[in-house]
Amino acid sequence: MMFSDPTKGMKVCCNMLQIFALELAKIPGDNGLVELYGYIAARDEVDMLLNYVVNISRNDPIIVAQGSLICMASGPRRGIELANYTIIEYDMRIKRGRHERDDLQLIDGAIEFCITRTWNRPFTINIRGDCGGAVDMTLACLHNAVKATVEVLISELHGSFNMSLRCFTSRFYKEIRLFDGVVTESYGLKRYVVAVMKRSFIRLKFKVHTPSSSSKSKLCCTFKAKTNGHNARELKTDFAVISVKVTWSTLPNSFPG
Repeated sequence: MMFSDPTKGMKVCCNMLQIFALELAKIPGDNGLVELYGYIAARDEVDMLLNYVVNISRNDPIIVAQGSLICMASGPRRGIELANYTIIEYDMRIKRGRHERDDLQLIDGAIEFCITRTWNRPFTINIRGDCGGAVDMTLACLHNAVKATVEVLISELHGSFNMSLRCFTSRFYKEIRLFDGVVTESYGLKRYVVAVMKRSFIRLKFKVHTPSSSSKSKLCCTFKAKTNGHNARELKTDFAVISVKVTWSTLPNSFPG
């Protein structure tokens, strides 16, 4: 797995938006399990393109219940700038039949972020749909933030194991769920992008275990925020070696015009 170099030509720290969690707050009609698909994405002045936080295909929906967290495995692929023009767009649907016309709209629309009174602490927005559905989005607007790109490589396995990875940023107690799953071979996890306030830190917490064994490992590593460069740490467990690299950078200049 190749680690990326710090991005060149960046500007100084800027205000950024960090999404911590998405929860399926209300299902229209019944409260059983549903097949959910669609997207939630950000647009900002960096390049005006959709920066996906969630992007789930109708052909591969996730199965969730009311109160379940919606996995943010799709991204974001880069940090979200909070400036004059920052929008969260969304179109989430519940799969009901063979054809898309049979499906039920959960939420559809956009939220524009500009000047906010809620800075530097997590808060929750209830996004309601026209058909009675709702999604809770927990996020924070951060002053003077930098981008942390988290990369994790699993190697030297001694058999398969379960692993969870949680991230805590900017001294907040609200966690960001980066990974939950079974590791069966050596490989690199997807890259995760997290906004971190300047003069703060990012903390990564790992839990690894096997269902058939009482052996469990809890590991933690903390890195102080900076505008460029990287930090690396190697964590050795009974199950594998976990190599962590955090690359620091600031966001590029806004898209011209």
